[in-house]
Amino acid sequence: MKYAIGVGSNRGERKEFIARAASMLDDGLHLIAAAPLYTTQAVGGPLGQGAYVNTAWLIESELGPHQLLHRLQVIETALGRFRTVPWGSRTMDLDLLLREDGLILQSRVLTIPHPLMHLRAFVVAPLAQIAGAWRHPLSQCTVAELALATARLAPS
Repeated sequence: MKYAIGVGSNRGERKEFIARAASMLDDGLHLIAAAPLYTTQAVGGPLGQGAYVNTAWLIESELGPHQLLHRLQVIETALGRFRTVPWGSRTMDLDLLLREDGLILQSRVLTIPHPLMHLRAFVVAPLAQIAGAWRHPLSQCTVAELALATARLAPS
């Protein structure tokens, strides 16, 4: 099964954290595509945060979505992520965005598709580079269409 992952870091050696996270994808997590890196200002959260480096990955795995989420959180923690301030700065942020087959899931700990992805240019712009034809299962828009829509909404 293929999953789309949103990747970001705005603390410390941001590009190094992203490279290290990619190198930690093992044991049934296969990175099959990575988008170019984008630098964006922090959206929401506490004032004064540094800029983010964002990208998106396509991962192939036989894991179910909850198992994959757990594995992604283990990587975040290993790279120094602490969840103390909502939307605060972080060394690593790995968000499970979509599954290729259009799975819709809502549980206590996980919602697929990611509930805010369609509103965030820093998520859909890189994802469109590697999975532009994937469809958001609720809106039926392609990721490329979402990227165009969020680019039009972004302040200039």
